Amino acid sequence: MTDITKTTAATRGLIPLPLAAARALLLLGGIATAASAFLAWTWTKEFPGNLTITGYPGGLQWLTFTAGVLTALFALAAYGIRGLGWLVPGRNNAPLALLALGGLGVTWYTVIAITVDLGGVVNLEPGGWIAVIASLLPVIGAFALPEKRTDDTKENLKAYLAKPDGFPAPQPLGGWAERAVITVVTVIGLFVFTYGIDTEYGELFIGYLIVVIFAIWALHTAGLMDRFSRIVAHNRSFTLAMGFVAAIAFPFTQTDDHYANIGVNILIFGTVALGLNIVVGLAGLLDLGYVAFLGVGAYTAALVSGSEFSTFSGVQFPFWAAALTGAAASLVFGVLIGAPTLRLRGDYLAIVTLGFGEIFRIAVNNMDGDSGPDITNGPNGIPSIPDLKLFGFNLGESHDIGGFTLGRFANYYLLMVLIMAIVVLVYTRAADSRIGRSWIAIREDETAATAMGINGFRVKLIAFALGAALAGLAGTVSAHVTYSVVPTPYQFAGSTPPNSAFLLAAVVLGGMGTVAGPILGAALLYLLPEKLVFLQDKSLLAFGVALILLMRFRPEGIIANRRQQLEFHETGQLDVPDTTTLTGEPAAVTKTGA
Repeated sequence: MTDITKTTAATRGLIPLPLAAARALLLLGGIATAASAFLAWTWTKEFPGNLTITGYPGGLQWLTFTAGVLTALFALAAYGIRGLGWLVPGRNNAPLALLALGGLGVTWYTVIAITVDLGGVVNLEPGGWIAVIASLLPVIGAFALPEKRTDDTKENLKAYLAKPDGFPAPQPLGGWAERAVITVVTVIGLFVFTYGIDTEYGELFIGYLIVVIFAIWALHTAGLMDRFSRIVAHNRSFTLAMGFVAAIAFPFTQTDDHYANIGVNILIFGTVALGLNIVVGLAGLLDLGYVAFLGVGAYTAALVSGSEFSTFSGVQFPFWAAALTGAAASLVFGVLIGAPTLRLRGDYLAIVTLGFGEIFRIAVNNMDGDSGPDITNGPNGIPSIPDLKLFGFNLGESHDIGGFTLGRFANYYLLMVLIMAIVVLVYTRAADSRIGRSWIAIREDETAATAMGINGFRVKLIAFALGAALAGLAGTVSAHVTYSVVPTPYQFAGSTPPNSAFLLAAVVLGGMGTVAGPILGAALLYLLPEKLVFLQDKSLLAFGVALILLMRFRPEGIIANRRQQLEFHETGQLDVPDTTTLTGEPAAVTKTGA
């Protein structure tokens, strides 16, 4: 075995320190970062979160504590502590460096925010300065760890933050062990999501994003995300079941119905984005007017649900009938629009669908009895849509279940979970069917697919119609949640969702061709303007910047479809990475094939 205190020029860290000193800084720095959260960082309670208490963290200090604990935990794994080796199976330094940077980012952000909000560094207590120094120590230690180097400093930095191409083959787990892992990850995911959606002020949400982004990045570079993906692939049904159990549990964790309102809107837009994913992600058809199908479903439900301002005020369908009517109306519009236009391709199809979206918005805006027939009340829309009643259960009233009080939005949230389950079932069954494989063939090469006997027009029309029906189904619930339907939201782009740009960004950001991707994208794009008030007028700018960064660093989306991931990252699939362990010895890796 080589001497762990000696490193060659090719395996030195970016910061010249002995290996023992680098490890010590990493571990002690993580512990010190977590401990600094128990000190007072400022003397006044004017900064949100009350960071004035010594002995108990508050607000953003909890995030610094979490980042410090994770850094120390991974540092112990790097030391080879028994039972923790699975955290860094490839023995690469990227997870350590990323977690250290996450702790540094949230700590320094908090200190800078205190200085800016309160008017100077004089508002910092000694604990704040200690936290600044403590969070810097693990960063120095992480970048001093040995790693294969070149003469290019920029390339060296990329190597520190990149995942190696291969990892040791994971130890096989039994069926129950894999289900236990999925259960634990689901519980952690529910806690993390609940914490993020419950953040009460913008500074806390920004700190939350810093820690979550760097933690997920670290888990990815450690190879744990890939291992979890393999486990999920072996237990798809159980994973979906646990996901829906977590979704049902969410409203029972809330004491404020406002957060349930955020949740129900995320599910509505996630459902619509999942329908768009059939059109864009599976069939490869760029639809820029998809939000119109959401509007068709919403207006149809508003007309037949008993609103006194409806043209058919004497008609009140039960919810199941109104939902089917809204979905059917959207499906009909999908067929009527798709039949004459789906023979077009590429940019021409995108322009036509963009035109349809604008035609729908202008049409419902003019159907007020003056400029056109009296159907939609024009700009005033259709208000006073009554709450739903299912099996004698009024969704507009609060209900006590098992000692938990569920408000109006929580009731609609649970209804949307049921509808989301139906949509996911339809999506997965369609994607795995013969027609789903035809969609993928059309997306990859329509000419080749047609030459193999696939009726391209019929296949694309089915995708268009099915995606429209799913959007219309979500629109029927949206109409009841908001009490009214107006034409303003149903446009290509706007400062607030829903709009076609928002939905398309959610699909691309989350990951085309996946189930969880569009839902995650919708959650992120809805939460960011909701939590960060200053972004509400600049949401399109934020979406644009996010998409540019995504196309540069992860073009396959946050949750990648395996096929598209291999297409975007073709090089290096069969290469054996030349990495170095944290003990200075070559890591045992296996070849990974496409």
